[in-house]
Amino acid sequence: MSTAMLIDQPKPVVRVRDPKIDEIIQQARIAPVTARGVWYASGLTAGALWASFTPLDFGPLAWVAAVPLLLLVRLKHVPRRMYLATAVCGWVATMAMLQWMRLGDTAMYFAWLALGTYLSLYLPLFLAITRTAVHRLRVPLIAAAPLTYVGLEFVRSHLLTGFGWYSLGHSQYWWTALIQISDITGAYGVSFVVMMISAGIAGLVPFSVFQRWKISPAQLTTADEAIVATKRPGLQIAVCMTVFALVLGYGYVRRGQADFQPGPRVALVQGNFVSSLKHDPGQFAEIFKKHEQLTGVAVQHQPDLIVWPETMFRWPLMQIDGKISDKELRTLAPFIPVERWHDSPVPEVLRNMSQMTGASLIIGLETYRATPEQFGRYNSAAFVRPDLGLMARYDKIHRVPFGEYVPLREQFPWLKQMTPIPDGASLEAGERPVACDYQKWRFAPIICFEDTVPHVVRRIVHDLDGTTGPTGEKRPVDMLVNITNDGWFHGSSELDQHLITAAFRAVECRTPMVRAVNTGISAVIDGDGVIREPDVFVDGDQKGRKSLAKPGWGRWHKSLNALVISDVPLDARTSLYVKYGDWFGSTCCFATVFFALGTLIVRKRS
Repeated sequence: MSTAMLIDQPKPVVRVRDPKIDEIIQQARIAPVTARGVWYASGLTAGALWASFTPLDFGPLAWVAAVPLLLLVRLKHVPRRMYLATAVCGWVATMAMLQWMRLGDTAMYFAWLALGTYLSLYLPLFLAITRTAVHRLRVPLIAAAPLTYVGLEFVRSHLLTGFGWYSLGHSQYWWTALIQISDITGAYGVSFVVMMISAGIAGLVPFSVFQRWKISPAQLTTADEAIVATKRPGLQIAVCMTVFALVLGYGYVRRGQADFQPGPRVALVQGNFVSSLKHDPGQFAEIFKKHEQLTGVAVQHQPDLIVWPETMFRWPLMQIDGKISDKELRTLAPFIPVERWHDSPVPEVLRNMSQMTGASLIIGLETYRATPEQFGRYNSAAFVRPDLGLMARYDKIHRVPFGEYVPLREQFPWLKQMTPIPDGASLEAGERPVACDYQKWRFAPIICFEDTVPHVVRRIVHDLDGTTGPTGEKRPVDMLVNITNDGWFHGSSELDQHLITAAFRAVECRTPMVRAVNTGISAVIDGDGVIREPDVFVDGDQKGRKSLAKPGWGRWHKSLNALVISDVPLDARTSLYVKYGDWFGSTCCFATVFFALGTLIVRKRS
């Protein structure tokens, strides 16, 4: 070939494509054709979570409820409106769960909206943090999902005084063997297992399902482009099933170790008065008459302890601490006649009641307390003995915001519109747990929603367990006594969910609990979390009801006058949860925070 020919040959043309064109093509490849799949996935998870709790109470659904949402975690590219869809669907489900709040008072509609909106944020937050753990930190889905979910449950149970309702584990209260792990991990351990199984199932879903649901971008035709593949799926499923088997096996072993011994015979008095009547002075006598009548029926069964619900003794207990003149009393509490401070008949009335019944009493009432510095109202449980009279008083230590007090009410006066509490009627918090010792037993009172907050009940049992009794010997807490007024909620699903949530406290602390609840559901719960059929059930309305539960339904009777009498099964087993507290929940919370910061850590390294 000649040199001329080489010179005359045309040079190849190099085409340089605009980078913007590459970006447009890439965006087209990852953009989903429709956002319907995201709404389907979010809606299915939100709806299934709602159905797992009361009023439907379809607990088995909880094992797969999170699967659709976890499919969104596996996507490599974030679909349009993913977090918006999750937030909206979560809000609808949460508002449906909490619909009973609106029944308390018209002022509670705003509180219902505010709490529902706050709680609904946890679902998109769970999605975002789990995606960070899986995509940025390469954490397996079967670890990332349960750690994050439980970590957020822990935060929710503590933040803003805590909201311990509707934990994922609560949906499994009927599976008694499974929930026994709560005496080590708290109810958080049950939530962990349920979410881990959901994550294991979600990891096995093939790419074809993503395409069918239109979750994956249509232009991505291979699984490697669209979703995170489950590495060694057989091993991950084996891990899930091993954890499940160990938890279930532990439950059977612990139940086999139970040696329940007959304890005190307890009579739980249950009136049926909506809360609007409770605040009507004209109804005080009628409320007292009904509870006194049921107490009289209870005497026939010779109980050792009779319990009245929260604030159902409508006259307050008056207490003066320190030297206070009448003039100072008028200044501190101008709405209370001075003579009532010096001549209150309440202690004598309570002592006479105890002597006539021949039993000790735990009575729910309010306490008015005056000190040289201030006047305070307290939600209290009075402990009365037939031999010694009024012996102790427990003041509720964990108050319900906007139900018993208004936080920041001085700084933001408009917050008073969010609560039915009239001016001057806010409650003060008690200082410490109180033990009630009678014969050879020790009772620990808890009031209202305290039985829904795990660390509060744990603190009460931990602080009182092994303290010195009246004769100088150290005593354990034999029984938790919950007094509650659920008359605000008019027989709604709140009553069922409240009882279910309380059952986990009995397992966590390995301490039986009895509940005397205005309008219901009063019950005896043993240390395994079993809601027991009482020895005697008295229908105070004389409508022929002979059992705590409705025949054939498995649901409990509500909104009735009743009397529940039973020997309490004492539990000698100990609890690591009482000893070590929320070590498991706090560990999951630490992992969740680490995952949330994962994006920043990875970017900094890059």
